[in-house]
Amino acid sequence: MTTNHNGRPVLAAADVPEADTGRRPVDRARARSAARELLLALGADVDSKGLLETPRRVADAYAELLTPRPFRATTFPNDDGYDELIIARSIPFHSLCMHHLLPFHGFAHVGYLPGERILGLSKLGRVVEYFSRDLQIQERLTTQVADWLEDELQPKGVAVVLEAEHMCMSLRGVQKLGAKTVTSAMRGILREDPRTRDEFLSLTARASHEQ
Repeated sequence: MTTNHNGRPVLAAADVPEADTGRRPVDRARARSAARELLLALGADVDSKGLLETPRRVADAYAELLTPRPFRATTFPNDDGYDELIIARSIPFHSLCMHHLLPFHGFAHVGYLPGERILGLSKLGRVVEYFSRDLQIQERLTTQVADWLEDELQPKGVAVVLEAEHMCMSLRGVQKLGAKTVTSAMRGILREDPRTRDEFLSLTARASHEQ
């Protein structure tokens, strides 16, 4: 992984998934063994027909969920001087809670006020997916997406809102099925100018009501 002067991750075009995150790649053999031991600890008959392949499947599933896919951060000169908000609403995402290893999933609303460069629209979804493929908490995921956009584009402002349901809250503990957690990160004008911030929040709130 490469970092900028603030110590934030920079996704170079030639990076590979393991180098991007700074984490070791998933050791599938150890993961299979650990999954088998967990099943035994849970009282399961690991030699039964239905569970024989479960350790391998678990290892493969976690490897997929925790391996980010590299992408090119394609940017273009803002030759036309576009100076209004660019927003991608309702980007689906899923990640794994680092506290319980249970999924959380929902939608991300990502926007920025461009400066000298603009980002290829698909990359707003890509960057959300990239940071989602980790053992996460929603607050950190939100700020990672905002920080990356700020560093990559140097825009006039950035705003990120994530809405997600956490299985560690829905299926265990308080068991509040359908409860949503909302987090936000604002940078630049979108933090400092109430009118611009309200415009972004109004547009993304509309999308939330439509879901």
